[in-house]
Amino acid sequence: MGQDKFQGWMGLDKNAIGNMKWQEFEPKPWAEDDVEIKITHSGICASDLHTLRSGWGETDYPVVVGHEIVGEAVRVGKDVPTGIKVGDRVGVGAQSGACHNQKGDCEACADGMEHVCKYSTDTFNSNWPDGSKAYGGYANFWRGKYSFVTKIPEAIPSDEAAPMLCGGITAFHPLVQHNAGPETRVGIVGLGGLGHFGVLGASKALKCKKVVVISRSSTKKADAMKMGATDFIATDEDKDWADKHAGTLDIIVSTVSSHKMPLEGYLQLLARKGVYVHVGAPEDKMPAFNMFSLIPKRASIQGSQTGSPRDIKEMLDLFAKTGVHTWNQNRPMKEANEAVKDLENGKARYRYVLCNE
Repeated sequence: MGQDKFQGWMGLDKNAIGNMKWQEFEPKPWAEDDVEIKITHSGICASDLHTLRSGWGETDYPVVVGHEIVGEAVRVGKDVPTGIKVGDRVGVGAQSGACHNQKGDCEACADGMEHVCKYSTDTFNSNWPDGSKAYGGYANFWRGKYSFVTKIPEAIPSDEAAPMLCGGITAFHPLVQHNAGPETRVGIVGLGGLGHFGVLGASKALKCKKVVVISRSSTKKADAMKMGATDFIATDEDKDWADKHAGTLDIIVSTVSSHKMPLEGYLQLLARKGVYVHVGAPEDKMPAFNMFSLIPKRASIQGSQTGSPRDIKEMLDLFAKTGVHTWNQNRPMKEANEAVKDLENGKARYRYVLCNE
């Protein structure tokens, strides 16, 4: 039988960063299409910070954040059809539920894009269809629907797999969407938790022709080159960077959350039919830009978030096959408050992962 009560790091108000409390909470009522996971690893994502401080809107406190969850399946409902069994190593990312077109009007689920389902359940700060709250991975257990639970390939250690379930798929999915491959020239804006996945995915998994990291300074250049980047642009150190590199990139994946970014300069880097995909999520509005940055070369701007369960499985399989390894720093679960503060202060290189003892 599963647990009646779970325990986790609870954010209680807008001052929760560094002030979470370890408390008991009640998971969703058990259903026979659920999987219960004993959490061993939970990655720390910038989304956790935005939610803890109500940066994207008022958070429904109390909240347990964490949506990069890996652990052992300890209870599996009799209606789970996916081959998951007790003892399997499994994971859950940023989304835990979707209508799968049962509502009838959800075109996303009908098209196999459950990650943008209009009736989705996020892994935290959300509600299940029965009205119960969804709690995340800074905890000892997680319970939820089987359809967003993914088996972890043997070749990927649990601590490396955890941040792949949100950060990895968020940065990698736009590359796949736009058919990045050996002839593609890719730019990654920002070398943080998301950006490092973009570099690893483009260089090592997809073997892209050119992978350029775009950052404000060159302090992380050595790391970028070790990850597989072929070039580095430091925008604060080279005033002519946009002119020098104009028209040289087919895809730009922007992972930054700053509303002060030099967006028009980034767009200048796009080649004909190039696409700029933004995956970072600023709390403020994006800067203005001139439409002639796009019109003459039929370039475009898009947004993207995570990926479907199938997308995540395909990414994990490819990362396992090509030997992509997360650059992460493991922290004990008991240090969650210190770890989120360190992430906020830019100290992560490049993903923090909380580990249960």
